[in-house]
Amino acid sequence: MAGHSVWKNIKHRKAAVDKKRGKAWSKCSRALIVAAQKGGGDVHFNPSLRIAVDAARFANMPRETIEKAIKKGTGEGSEERYDHARYEGYGPGGVALILECLIANANKAAADIRVILDKNGGKIGVPGSVSFSFAQRGQLLVERTTEERLMEVALDAGAEEILGEIEEGVETGSFEVLTAPSNLIAVRAAIEGAGISVHSAEIVWVPSQHIEATPEVHAQVEKLVDLLEDLDDVQRVFTNLA
Repeated sequence: MAGHSVWKNIKHRKAAVDKKRGKAWSKCSRALIVAAQKGGGDVHFNPSLRIAVDAARFANMPRETIEKAIKKGTGEGSEERYDHARYEGYGPGGVALILECLIANANKAAADIRVILDKNGGKIGVPGSVSFSFAQRGQLLVERTTEERLMEVALDAGAEEILGEIEEGVETGSFEVLTAPSNLIAVRAAIEGAGISVHSAEIVWVPSQHIEATPEVHAQVEKLVDLLEDLDDVQRVFTNLA
């Protein structure tokens, strides 16, 4: 019986991992399709697709699956259409939320998001109610290296800020480089050209100010974000929680 119990627990954990991986790949697939729809299927001429491909690889998405999604976007595969949408709102404790979405059905997406917010101490806001207190920036997470070397390369290429080594994001730790969105590709090329590995490069929403919260509110917001990001339509959720 003990062995059966162990095997059951292993199967349960594997199912949870597989479900999480499937969700991540589904979101990556949508991003690839939309990027290819808008700018074509060549990463050399489509910066948005390059970012989407890198994110898919970071999620360990198979190459064949990446190529299949790109073909869907360029019309070579079964056609799937998604539109970009942004929702804004508030979570417990007045924490600001920005949801970046790729949706197939706007009415369904809005309803699903509203239900989760209403049931978990949040509320949806009107466009602009939250985003005015955030700024879009390019963000790169790069491998550990000497800070002086990274600063010389990144700042010369147009980076705006280099933050100290962070504890989470990648297993080995990394530096965070922030740029204007328009400079993301150039800064990345300069860093990689210097032989420094880039773990990820994407456009993010950075709050002008972070707010502190009690442990209880912090846990409630984390739960809410997890529920929102579990929706197929939601790509990323950004908050101003410290």
